[in-house]
Amino acid sequence: MIMKGKDQPNQPIKPSLPLGAFQAEKPPLPTDDAEESHWLDEGQVESQFGPGQVAGGGADGQDRPAWDSKLQYVLAQVGFSVGLGNVWRFPYLCHQNGGGAFMVLYVILLVVIGVPLFFMELAAGQCIRQGSIGVWKHISPKLAGIGYSSCLVCFYVALYYNVIIAWSLFYMGNSFQYPLPWEQCPIDTATNNTVKECEGSSPTSYFWFRKALDITNSIDESAGFNPIMTGCLLAAWAIVALGMIKGIKSSARVMYFSSIFPYVVLAIFLVRGLMLDGAMEGITYMFYPKVSTWGEVQVWRQAATQVFFALGLGYGSVIAYSSYNPVNNNCHRDALMVSGINFMTSVLASLVVFVVLGFRAKNITLRCVADNLGLLGDGASHWSGQPWWPQFNVSDPSSVSIGEYQQWFSHYGSLAGPNITDCNLEKEMNKGVEGTGLAFIAFTEAMALFPASPFWSTLFFLMLLNLGLSTMFGTMQGILTPLMDNFSLLGRHRTVLTVSSCALGFLIGLLFTQRSGNYFVTMFDDYSATLPLIIVVVFETYSVSWVYGADRFLDDIEVMLKWRPPVVYKYLWKYVCLLAMVGLLVASILRMFFKWPTYTAWNENTASEASLQYPGWALAMITVLIIIPTLPVPIGYVYSTLRSRGTSRLRPQDAGVAGCVAIVGQDLHREMYTKCSSMERLDAALEEEEEEDEKQRGGAACSRVGFLSGRSEEHYQLLPQRAEPELEEEQEEDTVV
Repeated sequence: MIMKGKDQPNQPIKPSLPLGAFQAEKPPLPTDDAEESHWLDEGQVESQFGPGQVAGGGADGQDRPAWDSKLQYVLAQVGFSVGLGNVWRFPYLCHQNGGGAFMVLYVILLVVIGVPLFFMELAAGQCIRQGSIGVWKHISPKLAGIGYSSCLVCFYVALYYNVIIAWSLFYMGNSFQYPLPWEQCPIDTATNNTVKECEGSSPTSYFWFRKALDITNSIDESAGFNPIMTGCLLAAWAIVALGMIKGIKSSARVMYFSSIFPYVVLAIFLVRGLMLDGAMEGITYMFYPKVSTWGEVQVWRQAATQVFFALGLGYGSVIAYSSYNPVNNNCHRDALMVSGINFMTSVLASLVVFVVLGFRAKNITLRCVADNLGLLGDGASHWSGQPWWPQFNVSDPSSVSIGEYQQWFSHYGSLAGPNITDCNLEKEMNKGVEGTGLAFIAFTEAMALFPASPFWSTLFFLMLLNLGLSTMFGTMQGILTPLMDNFSLLGRHRTVLTVSSCALGFLIGLLFTQRSGNYFVTMFDDYSATLPLIIVVVFETYSVSWVYGADRFLDDIEVMLKWRPPVVYKYLWKYVCLLAMVGLLVASILRMFFKWPTYTAWNENTASEASLQYPGWALAMITVLIIIPTLPVPIGYVYSTLRSRGTSRLRPQDAGVAGCVAIVGQDLHREMYTKCSSMERLDAALEEEEEEDEKQRGGAACSRVGFLSGRSEEHYQLLPQRAEPELEEEQEEDTVV
């Protein structure tokens, strides 16, 4: 955007730089190079923004990378936001919290909280063109800790998220055999009988807990490493390193497959699932609304948390991806589009999950009916004359419907003896399954019943692998981009930084490949990200809406988009979103204090799961996991405050010319946080200051800049924003695009 003021008709036209051209902390003003801009960091160029151009250069002085196309960027954002949680978390929450009523509540919170916060992160990254550290440092140096907290949370999530990818690799590798290894219980060669642990549970549960994880009975028992999972984790980190080694240029190409392929698989599973017996029962159970759940605080908390995590807020990955966009990209449309795709993906995944679970539940119920009819048939000679004896043919289970059996059992089941049990389809559907239990137990059990089961199993775990990788790429980008933007040494060695980060992630990730590793995955998933991320988003929202100013932020967006977003965003950011996130934070903290932290352990002797309390050392570890990512916020604030106080105490007569110029730079820098359209006034002032500084070097310069006295005060006066009427009048008459 090029502007010429009517009070300076003969001045050369200068480009007006948006916020992204500047960072919060600037180097001291140079005293011997008048041709170089005073205020631009190393690697930043003073240029007009447009498609293909960038505001913030790389740390190595080159132009900032950019997406090859809009499709590439959209696929990256969708791939990051649409993850495993859409497949195995959202359907469970919908199932447990009122079905269709929960979906309506989710949409309301998505529109009121999710979309505004997602739009805020997209706009901040695109305008300032930095990673999460640089964005919040730009708004105020005291807020730089927010970006570091985001990086730490991303690293936590990457550690255990890649373990899930390793599990998917293991299952996909075991899918290339027929029959599938989890279809039947193995035989104990010593006794020539079915393995007791498998007989007491199910083939899929036994394969998951014993063959895949080889899990211990509690988190206190380590029992060494699982060599197979260690190898799978190494392969998972190698895939991530290869996909990220050239930054967005390499990961974006992978996104073409990893972001689109899951939708193809979900569509295939939906078509196949609708042909299964029990599919309609599953869909009916999913969408049946229970509006009474709206009166429960827990349902609101879970819906808000799901909105929060589904969009990937607070990780810094959304900011990192949008920072590679051209400055005039319509980020508002992107926010609406990605949020809509995310929700529709959750609905599609829920349909797939419930048609498959409906098929599984009906098969289990029919098997139960057949077993009970078999018991009745065995005692037919003794019971056939009893008044409670069923009228249907007990010798032909296929001719007896579930409804007929349930009606008979409700009247005469208690008279038939303790061995005759109820077979209830709804009861089976009520057994909600989420997370790894859904993917690696319930779904594998259902796919084992499909014709050509190895094909469907391979397809499913390949989908999980791609969902995990697309999210993993975004998570790693949330770590690497801020570090390369703010540390020039790291920026010049992108490949080394990427490989080193993945190697470090693998070494720390060995914690999860112990036989007790699954318990640590649960711990990290429950506690390492939830509270720290909510705290990060609270500070993000407060920084934009109150520290920087919602009106000024909308002004910057108007400069980028050439139109002003609705004013409702101002009030949503300042009040609704901020209060909602604070409320979610308080609810999460209270839940932790009133509900003792527990985890679900597998007991080998009973072949069942049990809820256990974390031991003392594990509680201390949970505390550390929560505190460490939140520490950078107060530390950054205290450090910046002490540093600014120390600088303000520096006397000009003791500082020399460089010290005096630095003090003036800080004074002028405070006025840099103005609307994008007024930046050319700052450029003119900087040019005048630079010319004056060349003429008056040495001790005289110190007295001139130290107190801003006499004639020099005109050159170093503060630059307040012009009144709105004057701005509007100039824009109407003298603006050239």
